[in-house]
Amino acid sequence: MVQVCLNGPRGAADSAMVPLTPQASAESAAEAVAAGATDVHVHPKTPCGQDSLSPRVVAAMLEAIRARVPVPVGVTTGAWAEPDPAARLERIRGWTVLPDHASVNWHEPGAEEVAAALIGLGVGVEAGIWSGTDAAARFAVSPLGPRVLRVLAEVTDPASETAEDTARALLADLGSAHGRPVLLHGADASAWPVLRLAGRLGLATRIGLEDTLLLPDGQRASSNAQLVAEGLVQYGRAQRSS
Repeated sequence: MVQVCLNGPRGAADSAMVPLTPQASAESAAEAVAAGATDVHVHPKTPCGQDSLSPRVVAAMLEAIRARVPVPVGVTTGAWAEPDPAARLERIRGWTVLPDHASVNWHEPGAEEVAAALIGLGVGVEAGIWSGTDAAARFAVSPLGPRVLRVLAEVTDPASETAEDTARALLADLGSAHGRPVLLHGADASAWPVLRLAGRLGLATRIGLEDTLLLPDGQRASSNAQLVAEGLVQYGRAQRSS
Protein backbone atom coordinates (compact mmCIF):
# COMPACT_ATOMS: atom_id res chain seq x y z
CA MET A 1 0.00 0.00 0.00
CA VAL A 2 1.18 3.49 -0.87
CA GLN A 3 -0.79 6.19 0.90
CA VAL A 4 -0.75 9.77 -0.33
CA CYS A 5 -0.50 12.42 2.41
CA LEU A 6 -1.96 15.44 0.68
CA ASN A 7 -1.07 18.45 2.82
CA GLY A 8 -0.28 17.91 6.51
CA PRO A 9 0.12 21.04 8.63
CA ARG A 10 1.74 22.84 5.70
CA GLY A 11 0.19 26.00 4.30
CA ALA A 12 0.39 28.30 1.31
CA ALA A 13 3.69 29.74 2.55
CA ASP A 14 5.31 26.31 2.15
CA SER A 15 4.27 25.76 -1.45
CA ALA A 16 1.55 26.92 -3.80
CA MET A 17 1.08 23.24 -4.70
CA VAL A 18 -0.14 22.24 -1.21
CA PRO A 19 -3.93 21.68 -1.43
CA LEU A 20 -5.80 23.49 1.30
CA THR A 21 -9.47 23.67 0.30
CA PRO A 22 -11.82 20.69 -0.09
CA GLN A 23 -11.94 21.23 -3.84
CA ALA A 24 -8.18 21.46 -4.27
CA SER A 25 -7.64 18.47 -2.00
CA ALA A 26 -10.19 16.41 -3.93
CA GLU A 27 -8.50 17.24 -7.23
CA SER A 28 -5.08 16.45 -5.81
CA ALA A 29 -6.35 13.17 -4.34
CA ALA A 30 -7.88 12.13 -7.65
CA GLU A 31 -4.61 12.80 -9.48
CA ALA A 32 -2.61 10.92 -6.83
CA VAL A 33 -4.92 7.90 -6.98
CA ALA A 34 -4.65 7.90 -10.76
CA ALA A 35 -0.87 7.86 -10.28
CA GLY A 36 -1.12 4.78 -8.05
CA ALA A 37 -1.98 5.82 -4.50
CA THR A 38 -4.31 3.34 -2.79
CA ASP A 39 -5.21 5.37 0.31
CA VAL A 40 -5.55 9.07 1.22
CA HIS A 41 -4.51 10.95 4.36
CA VAL A 42 -5.56 14.60 4.63
CA HIS A 43 -5.62 17.43 7.16
CA PRO A 44 -8.98 19.26 6.94
CA LYS A 45 -8.43 23.00 7.11
CA THR A 46 -10.36 26.14 7.89
CA PRO A 47 -10.71 28.80 5.18
CA CYS A 48 -7.62 30.51 6.63
CA GLY A 49 -5.58 27.33 6.20
CA GLN A 50 -5.42 26.07 9.80
CA ASP A 51 -5.82 22.38 10.64
CA SER A 52 -9.20 21.74 12.21
CA LEU A 53 -11.23 18.92 13.76
CA SER A 54 -14.48 20.87 13.41
CA PRO A 55 -17.32 18.59 12.28
CA ARG A 56 -18.23 21.05 9.55
CA VAL A 57 -14.67 21.32 8.24
CA VAL A 58 -14.06 17.56 8.38
CA ALA A 59 -17.36 16.80 6.62
CA ALA A 60 -16.69 19.22 3.77
CA MET A 61 -13.22 17.75 3.17
CA LEU A 62 -14.34 14.12 3.27
CA GLU A 63 -17.35 14.67 1.04
CA ALA A 64 -15.31 16.50 -1.58
CA ILE A 65 -12.57 13.85 -1.72
CA ARG A 66 -14.95 10.88 -1.68
CA ALA A 67 -16.78 12.34 -4.64
CA ARG A 68 -13.55 11.95 -6.63
CA VAL A 69 -11.81 8.81 -5.38
CA PRO A 70 -12.87 5.20 -4.59
CA VAL A 71 -10.14 4.52 -2.00
CA PRO A 72 -10.22 4.91 1.81
CA VAL A 73 -9.81 8.46 3.13
CA GLY A 74 -8.39 9.29 6.55
CA VAL A 75 -7.78 12.44 8.58
CA THR A 76 -5.49 13.63 11.34
CA THR A 77 -6.41 14.06 14.98
CA GLY A 78 -3.15 15.86 15.80
CA ALA A 79 -3.09 17.82 19.04
CA TRP A 80 -2.00 20.97 17.18
CA ALA A 81 -5.49 21.06 15.61
CA GLU A 82 -7.09 21.04 19.07
CA PRO A 83 -4.61 21.14 21.97
CA ASP A 84 -7.11 20.47 24.77
CA PRO A 85 -7.74 16.69 24.99
CA ALA A 86 -11.32 17.10 26.24
CA ALA A 87 -12.17 19.54 23.45
CA ARG A 88 -10.53 17.21 20.93
CA LEU A 89 -12.77 14.36 22.06
CA GLU A 90 -15.85 16.58 21.86
CA ARG A 91 -14.98 17.59 18.31
CA ILE A 92 -14.44 13.99 17.20
CA ARG A 93 -17.64 12.74 18.82
CA GLY A 94 -19.48 15.49 16.95
CA TRP A 95 -18.31 14.41 13.49
CA THR A 96 -21.31 14.07 11.19
CA VAL A 97 -19.32 12.47 8.36
CA LEU A 98 -16.85 9.82 9.46
CA PRO A 99 -13.50 9.11 7.84
CA ASP A 100 -12.45 5.56 7.03
CA HIS A 101 -9.54 5.98 9.42
CA ALA A 102 -7.84 8.64 11.52
CA SER A 103 -4.27 8.96 12.76
CA VAL A 104 -3.68 9.23 16.51
CA ASN A 105 -0.23 10.29 17.69
CA TRP A 106 0.41 7.99 20.63
CA HIS A 107 2.80 10.37 22.41
CA GLU A 108 0.20 13.14 22.63
CA PRO A 109 -1.91 13.72 25.76
CA GLY A 110 -5.28 12.01 25.47
CA ALA A 111 -4.19 9.60 22.71
CA GLU A 112 -5.76 6.52 24.29
CA GLU A 113 -9.07 8.31 24.84
CA VAL A 114 -9.11 9.62 21.27
CA ALA A 115 -8.33 6.18 19.87
CA ALA A 116 -11.06 4.58 22.00
CA ALA A 117 -13.59 7.16 20.82
CA LEU A 118 -12.71 6.55 17.18
CA ILE A 119 -12.96 2.79 17.56
CA GLY A 120 -16.33 3.27 19.24
CA LEU A 121 -17.49 5.25 16.20
CA GLY A 122 -16.31 2.51 13.85
CA VAL A 123 -13.38 4.55 12.52
CA GLY A 124 -10.10 2.74 11.92
CA VAL A 125 -7.20 4.01 14.01
CA GLU A 126 -3.74 4.60 12.59
CA ALA A 127 -1.47 4.57 15.64
CA GLY A 128 1.16 7.23 15.00
CA ILE A 129 4.41 6.09 16.63
CA TRP A 130 7.02 8.83 16.24
CA SER A 131 10.72 8.24 16.61
CA GLY A 132 12.30 10.30 19.38
CA THR A 133 9.24 9.92 21.65
CA ASP A 134 8.01 7.37 24.17
CA ALA A 135 5.14 6.38 21.86
CA ALA A 136 6.46 2.87 21.12
CA ALA A 137 6.71 2.07 24.83
CA ARG A 138 3.22 3.43 25.47
CA PHE A 139 1.78 1.51 22.54
CA ALA A 140 3.43 -1.74 23.64
CA VAL A 141 1.33 -1.80 26.83
CA SER A 142 -1.85 -0.30 25.38
CA PRO A 143 -4.94 -2.51 25.53
CA LEU A 144 -6.08 -0.81 22.33
CA GLY A 145 -3.00 -1.97 20.40
CA PRO A 146 -4.58 -5.13 18.94
CA ARG A 147 -7.63 -3.11 17.82
CA VAL A 148 -5.94 -0.45 15.69
CA LEU A 149 -6.13 -0.58 11.91
CA ARG A 150 -2.37 -0.19 11.48
CA VAL A 151 0.70 1.42 12.94
CA LEU A 152 2.22 4.53 11.37
CA ALA A 153 5.93 4.26 12.14
CA GLU A 154 6.92 7.91 11.66
CA VAL A 155 10.63 8.72 11.35
CA THR A 156 11.24 12.29 12.48
CA ASP A 157 15.02 12.19 12.00
CA PRO A 158 15.91 15.37 10.03
CA ALA A 159 19.11 13.88 8.58
CA SER A 160 18.98 11.71 5.48
CA GLU A 161 22.28 10.05 6.44
CA THR A 162 20.92 8.58 9.68
CA ALA A 163 17.24 8.20 8.76
CA GLU A 164 17.50 4.51 7.90
CA ASP A 165 19.20 3.67 11.20
CA THR A 166 16.56 5.66 13.06
CA ALA A 167 13.83 3.81 11.18
CA ARG A 168 15.31 0.41 12.00
CA ALA A 169 15.58 1.38 15.65
CA LEU A 170 11.95 2.50 15.68
CA LEU A 171 10.84 -0.79 14.13
CA ALA A 172 12.84 -2.67 16.74
CA ASP A 173 11.16 -0.67 19.50
CA LEU A 174 7.77 -1.52 18.02
CA GLY A 175 8.53 -5.23 18.06
CA SER A 176 5.46 -7.22 17.05
CA ALA A 177 3.29 -4.05 17.08
CA HIS A 178 0.46 -6.17 18.50
CA GLY A 179 0.42 -8.00 15.17
CA ARG A 180 -0.91 -4.97 13.31
CA PRO A 181 0.29 -3.92 9.83
CA VAL A 182 3.02 -1.27 9.82
CA LEU A 183 3.23 1.71 7.48
CA LEU A 184 6.75 3.14 7.56
CA HIS A 185 7.49 6.68 6.42
CA GLY A 186 9.77 9.63 6.98
CA ALA A 187 9.50 13.39 6.65
CA ASP A 188 11.47 16.02 4.79
CA ALA A 189 15.09 14.82 4.41
CA SER A 190 14.21 11.36 5.71
CA ALA A 191 11.19 10.85 3.41
CA TRP A 192 12.95 9.20 0.48
CA PRO A 193 15.50 7.09 2.40
CA VAL A 194 12.73 5.72 4.60
CA LEU A 195 10.42 5.05 1.66
CA ARG A 196 13.17 3.01 0.02
CA LEU A 197 13.72 1.10 3.25
CA ALA A 198 10.01 0.33 3.39
CA GLY A 199 10.32 -1.09 -0.10
CA ARG A 200 13.23 -3.31 0.88
CA LEU A 201 11.35 -4.53 3.97
CA GLY A 202 8.06 -5.00 2.12
CA LEU A 203 6.19 -2.58 4.37
CA ALA A 204 3.43 -0.17 3.42
CA THR A 205 4.54 3.44 3.06
CA ARG A 206 3.31 6.88 2.17
CA ILE A 207 4.47 9.95 0.28
CA GLY A 208 3.03 13.36 -0.48
CA LEU A 209 3.41 17.05 0.14
CA GLU A 210 2.89 16.58 3.88
CA ASP A 211 6.09 14.55 4.09
CA THR A 212 8.25 16.27 1.48
CA LEU A 213 8.13 19.08 -1.05
CA LEU A 214 11.07 17.63 -2.98
CA LEU A 215 11.71 14.82 -5.43
CA PRO A 216 14.66 12.49 -4.77
CA ASP A 217 16.92 14.64 -6.98
CA GLY A 218 16.17 17.74 -4.90
CA GLN A 219 13.84 19.35 -7.42
CA ARG A 220 10.58 20.83 -6.16
CA ALA A 221 7.64 18.50 -6.67
CA SER A 222 4.88 19.86 -8.87
CA SER A 223 2.09 17.83 -7.24
CA ASN A 224 1.15 14.98 -4.97
CA ALA A 225 0.66 12.86 -8.07
CA GLN A 226 4.26 13.41 -9.13
CA LEU A 227 5.47 12.39 -5.67
CA VAL A 228 3.32 9.24 -5.74
CA ALA A 229 4.50 8.27 -9.21
CA GLU A 230 8.15 8.73 -8.23
CA GLY A 231 7.50 7.01 -4.90
CA LEU A 232 6.24 3.91 -6.68
CA VAL A 233 9.35 3.89 -8.89
CA GLN A 234 11.66 4.21 -5.88
CA TYR A 235 9.71 1.63 -3.89
CA GLY A 236 9.77 -0.87 -6.74
CA ARG A 237 13.50 -0.49 -7.30
CA ALA A 238 14.14 -0.96 -3.58
CA GLN A 239 12.01 -4.12 -3.53
CA ARG A 240 13.89 -5.59 -6.48
CA SER A 241 17.25 -4.82 -4.89
CA SER A 242 16.43 -6.47 -1.56
